Amino acid sequence: MGTTAPTLLLKAAQRLEGLDPELARETYLDAWGAALFAGRLASAGSLVEVSRAATSAPRPTRPLRPSDLLLDGLTTFVTEGHAAAAPLLRRATAAFADEASPGEENFRWGWMTTIPLNILWDEDSWHAISARNLKEARDAGALARLPIDLADWGIFVAWCGDFGAAAVAIAEAEAITKATGTHIAPYAQLLLAALRGQRDASPLIESTIREAGTGGQGLSVQWAEWVSAILFNGLGRYDRGLASAQRAAEETPQLHVTPWALTELIEAAVRTARADLAAGALERVMAATAPSSTDWGRGMEARCRALLSEGESAERLYREAIERLARTRRRPELARAHLLYGEWLRRENRRVDARVQLRAAHNQFASIGMEAFAERARGGLLATGKKCASGPSRRATFSPPRSGRSRAWPARAYRIRTSVPGSSLARAPWSGICATRSTSSGSTRAGS
Repeated sequence: MGTTAPTLLLKAAQRLEGLDPELARETYLDAWGAALFAGRLASAGSLVEVSRAATSAPRPTRPLRPSDLLLDGLTTFVTEGHAAAAPLLRRATAAFADEASPGEENFRWGWMTTIPLNILWDEDSWHAISARNLKEARDAGALARLPIDLADWGIFVAWCGDFGAAAVAIAEAEAITKATGTHIAPYAQLLLAALRGQRDASPLIESTIREAGTGGQGLSVQWAEWVSAILFNGLGRYDRGLASAQRAAEETPQLHVTPWALTELIEAAVRTARADLAAGALERVMAATAPSSTDWGRGMEARCRALLSEGESAERLYREAIERLARTRRRPELARAHLLYGEWLRRENRRVDARVQLRAAHNQFASIGMEAFAERARGGLLATGKKCASGPSRRATFSPPRSGRSRAWPARAYRIRTSVPGSSLARAPWSGICATRSTSSGSTRAGS
């Protein structure tokens, strides 16, 4: 896809309205996807233009297909905002996640089926749909599609803190693209490198921005800027993290990557004494999470609000963020909540309490393999007068909590399988981190 694809597909959809309304709607959805890829680099046919045209197109006369729900949800999101689109996006997500529904729709729309659930901060549906899409592509022997679905799976498991599973998915995708002569932007590689905190991730980020800009892929540019913000925040280079996050957050309409970038912007802005920027970003994050009832969305919101709060309010929000994120698969985000809480406690001169949170953060980061963030936590521990060994700790295991989770903090082990669904590659053993929590003291201990 390039800068002209949205316009060409939009014109085709408009011409098809009187000939084949169903095909016209499918073409509008293709145009929407092309406009998303092009982003601000599109020569014409922006998401707003495509969404308005699709909204005014003839409505289906038969029962809505999952793709119809997807088109309605995405176009409503762009034209009317989060609140109006949320019910439609939930219906689309449920349709694509339903194992009883025909798999052809999942296969046809692939990566676009994960957009609504990310707007809604729905990681359970992300897991279900990503795994299903990957299976459908494998069953069909669709080598052109597999790298895209593997990238999505790699992103998901990397953000769960299962770097082994992410590496397996990335390796398989690279083997396929090399054999078929195809190319996609290294979305999963970028996120994995940023979370690991590897300084040599910068050349990959810079080359992606350069190549994607030349190729008219605005989404890839935005993605690279977002992961750049993660990288620099982990390294404590908050000025550069702020600059990257600002560029990533400029994209409009504000789809899922924008709120993710805004959470990085808030942290970097607070650390560089730019409270004005942080406050503006917080308003946008709260608008993005408002329609969400998930612990992922609400936990991230609480963490962002805590950064801009003081006293008892800040402490309550940090604890809420930890409690909510502990019920998700987002182990890196949970560890970062412990880190930020510990850094706040240290600034409040509560050194003993700070050590508990910073130790939890350090152990979790080290177990996951987030080297830069682990070093940041170690620095915080040293500042409290506590010695802390550098280097990764022994890996333990964890599994994602399921629905119907208790709101308490019982001792439990979390595990994620380091394998790719349906992969013919060797399956790796269980890996991850182990965390135990004490409800009596409200403190968290991590490590095995």
